[in-house]
Amino acid sequence: MTQDIPDIFEKPELSGLPTISAVATPLGRGGVGMIRLSGNRAYAIACALTGKSAFTPRMASFCRFYQKDGTVVDEGLVLYFKGPNSFTGEDVVELQGHGGVILQNQLLARVFELGAKQAGAGEFSYRAFDNDKLDLVQAEAIADAIDATSAAAASSAIRSLSGEFSQKINQLLEQLIHLRLHVEAAIDFPDDEDVDFLSDGVIQAKLEQTQAKIQQVLATAKQGQLLRDGIHVVLAGRPNAGKSSLLNRLAGQDRAIVTDVAGTTRDTLQETVVLNGLTLHLTDTAGLRETEDTVERIGIERAHTAITQADMLLMVYDVTRDLEEKTTPLQLAEQLFGELPKPKRLLIIANKSDLLSANDSDMKSVSQMQIKDQGYEQVNVSCETGTGIDELVETLCDKVGFHPPENSLIARTRHIDALRRTADYLAEAHDQLTVFQAGELVAESLRQAQISLGEITGEFSADDLLGKIFGSFCIGK
Repeated sequence: MTQDIPDIFEKPELSGLPTISAVATPLGRGGVGMIRLSGNRAYAIACALTGKSAFTPRMASFCRFYQKDGTVVDEGLVLYFKGPNSFTGEDVVELQGHGGVILQNQLLARVFELGAKQAGAGEFSYRAFDNDKLDLVQAEAIADAIDATSAAAASSAIRSLSGEFSQKINQLLEQLIHLRLHVEAAIDFPDDEDVDFLSDGVIQAKLEQTQAKIQQVLATAKQGQLLRDGIHVVLAGRPNAGKSSLLNRLAGQDRAIVTDVAGTTRDTLQETVVLNGLTLHLTDTAGLRETEDTVERIGIERAHTAITQADMLLMVYDVTRDLEEKTTPLQLAEQLFGELPKPKRLLIIANKSDLLSANDSDMKSVSQMQIKDQGYEQVNVSCETGTGIDELVETLCDKVGFHPPENSLIARTRHIDALRRTADYLAEAHDQLTVFQAGELVAESLRQAQISLGEITGEFSADDLLGKIFGSFCIGK
């Protein structure tokens, strides 16, 4: 069966944008594979592809998909969403055929033959953003939901996609706009009814309320960033301290080779785990020591590189060896890393604590108190028995400040940056108001704060930022 191409193919795109198409499901063997189209020609392409003259919006139709010579490429369902009531705001068609790679590629090639163009990464979502179907936070949440590494992260991303995070930002924007109106009125009518609007306390109170709200949203966003990105944790220490054993304990499986031979680990080993809702990107490293072994020396160099890039450094040491050598953990850390890492980046892990006698345990308690007095923390564990592992995870969460509420929202580094800049501009405005009574400078700081905050949802965004964000999406989105 052959279907002639409708007249619409002889006309330019009404919107000026080409109709785009891409495979929207993972390529591979599967029951169903979906190809998505969006644009003014999507409907006509569906008609030409199937030989049908019409489709009812939002109703599935079983069809065969034909080549130009009338042979059948595949068969499946066609779903038509008439714009603007679609994901992108344009006419959208979804072709649900079988999930084989060859079939999907043949069907996509036929769609291209009928006039569609290959969609770029994130182009469907970009068109939805451009057509005001979703804002920038919601668009990012699509990718975050797809890439989520834990149930909590997925749930948070869906809440952001539904608009909860955007609502918080928009409420803040409304407060800022209202505040700017008060300040502008005070500047334009300084002598109105003999009232000094800048010093009557009303603007200051509203500004401080907005500052407090920004800090609340910033705290929530920091939790959301940890949910989304997790933290990079590097296990470091001398050979045979128990680093690989600790990695295996945290991963819940034997990922690293463990032997009594010093220098068994020759290279870095990565593993991602989710513990207490926090995603940990773990890196096991070669034992740090002087060596003439060429291969081991390369591994140690890579270990030092990983250490410099870590969000959190777990220094694992053999507590029995430490007692014998009478070296304090902080002295050992300084020897291993060249300088003592800051307390917020270093967590000391005393391994093999199950081998300590009662007297040794008392000595370690004193040592632990001395470590704490200097702002550091130590956790006693046994990788052999599992003792102390739960405490280690809880301490790690405390150190990075990970305690997300049940209604947490996913967030990205750029959101944190924009909120911090907004808070800084509001602090400037507060100083200009309370110290200098400089209305024009207050107004300018509030304007900058509004611009920074608007970057989050896309109200104020540079094209290169949008390109970077949507370019990280998968092709079918």
